[in-house]
This record gives sequence, structure tokens and C-alpha cells, in this order.
Amino acid sequence: MAIRVAVDAMGGDQAPTVIVEGAVRAAQSSKGRLQVQLCGPETVVQPVLESFGAVSGIEVVHAPEVIGMGDSPVAAVRTKPNSSIHVGLRRHKESRADAFLSAGNTGAIAAASLFVLGRLPGVFRPSITTFYPTTKGACTILDVGSNMDSRPEHLQQFAKMGSAYARIMMDIAHPRIALLSVGEEQAKGNELVRSTHELLLNDIDLNFIGNVEGRDILHQKADVIVCDGFIGNVILKFGESIMTAVPEMIQQEMDQLKAKPSEVALLKKALSRLARRFDPENYGGGGPLLGVEGEVFILHGSTTAGAVEECIKTAAQAAKANLTNAIQKALAP
Repeated sequence: MAIRVAVDAMGGDQAPTVIVEGAVRAAQSSKGRLQVQLCGPETVVQPVLESFGAVSGIEVVHAPEVIGMGDSPVAAVRTKPNSSIHVGLRRHKESRADAFLSAGNTGAIAAASLFVLGRLPGVFRPSITTFYPTTKGACTILDVGSNMDSRPEHLQQFAKMGSAYARIMMDIAHPRIALLSVGEEQAKGNELVRSTHELLLNDIDLNFIGNVEGRDILHQKADVIVCDGFIGNVILKFGESIMTAVPEMIQQEMDQLKAKPSEVALLKKALSRLARRFDPENYGGGGPLLGVEGEVFILHGSTTAGAVEECIKTAAQAAKANLTNAIQKALAP
């Protein structure tokens, strides 16, 4: 039986074109193993879908309202109950879809997920997860923006959810869990970090390896790194600047050195290969919202069709593996 993935066709900076293209690519490559449900205004989404020709495994689900990137998340969730986000989440809630994903307003996705799907039993706060390329693969970081003020017990839950995700989706038997701090020593950090360190140290269900610093992230000192959403979002946004600022800086230096055209060409080739490491297409396209009663994935607003394709596949993988159930077990007392 095909895995059914509901997709917010109107989410993202270049929606619906990029979203529909990614859905088409996912459906075509799945050879019947996927059914994609594009949620959005039918008069807008259907013509875009038809522009790609006859594609099996995709249907358009009418959702007359759209939550914009600049809308207030709470207000939009209350006043636009028939948005493409709501409709997709309701289909997931009603078991008419096995997963949901969106590149839309992150706050609205999180708020609507809580409203429609609810939290898993015992979850304090759901957490948004992202991935970073490293010298040896990828590491998972959470939270990266859904919780600006967290308590130690919240971070402990993030660690448990991240560990479960790494086991199920990244096939790591005993994920190394670390806490982001300003020093490796247990006494380093603010009160939140020090109190969280003690909780993680005494949690026998976690393979906690201690504190790591920001400089350790790209060297994969850990498989899962835990932090509060404020710090996590700063790291996320800084990381997004790496592949735009670094090439510009290097070009400036090459100009100063009056580099030969052949040297510039070789460097550009190396930079292009490095950029692929930071491409979300290599890490499932998007990150999960862990802790809600369902499989919800969030993509960056500037997502590409390739990232949408990969995220649909990742969402389908999570549904097939019953990731939500694994997280629920990880949080059980």
C-alpha cells in the first residue's frame, strides 16, 4: 500500500511551483510507493500540476485559505481554519494521510500541529530539529526555534526525542548525545545548561557524552546536540550564511592575489562540492517537528524542488517506521 503524504502546496517563497515540482519528482521516482496530496486552492494548484503533464500518484486537495509567511502564527491558526496547513494536518489526523510537510510559516505550522494533532502524552513542548553536515557525516541539533525559553526538563526531553530520531531515521544504534555549552566542563554554562547537564548525566536511557562547544559541531563530536531554541535558531541562521558569505570572502582574496583563471576554476569546483554538503537535499530535505501526535516535517521557506522531493521521501520513511511511536516509547517513564 502506498504511503500517503499531505503537502502544503502554498508554503514557501516560491510556492506553489517549487512545491508541486518536488511532489511530481517524488511521485515519479517512487514507482507507486507514494501518494502525494497537494493541499491548496484548487484553481491555483491544479494548473501548476497540469503543466508537468500526466503524473500518477498525485491529487489536489482543495484548501481555500493560505497562511502567509508574514502572518501572525496564533492569529492565522485561529482565523484561517481552512488553510492549506490546516487541511493537510486534518487529513493526517483523520488517517487520510500518513504524514504532513510544509515550507510555510514555521510558527503557524507548529501552532496548527498542536491545535490539530496535539502533543504526545507527557511532552512538555515539541521541538524543531535540523541537521548539520560535518567532517564525518551529519549531526542532529534541537531545538532550533520552537522554544525560546526552556527548562532543564524540556531539554532532557529534546535529548530523548533526538536520540529516538537518530536511532530510527539515521540508523545509529547508540546515538551520542551532547549538550551545547561554552565549555566542556560540567560546571561551565548558565544555570539552564548546568541543571540540564545533571539531568542528562543521570539519565540511563541516554548515551550522554557531556558538553560540546560551538566549534565542535562541524567536527561531529556528537550525533545529537541539545540546546534551547534561542541558541539553536542563532546557530541555524548563522549556518545558513556560511555558503553565501564564505565564497564571497574567498573570491575577494583571490582577486587580491590576482589568481590565475585555472586556479579560480578549481577553487569554484571545490566550493561547489562543499556547497552540496550543506544542501538540505542531502539531509532529508527538512526537519521534523518532534513531540506532536503525528509525522510533521518543516522545510526552509527558500526550499528547492529537490529538497521538497527528499522531504516527502523522508516523511514517508518516518511514517513507515512509525517514528511517533518510537518517540512515545522513548519518553515513557
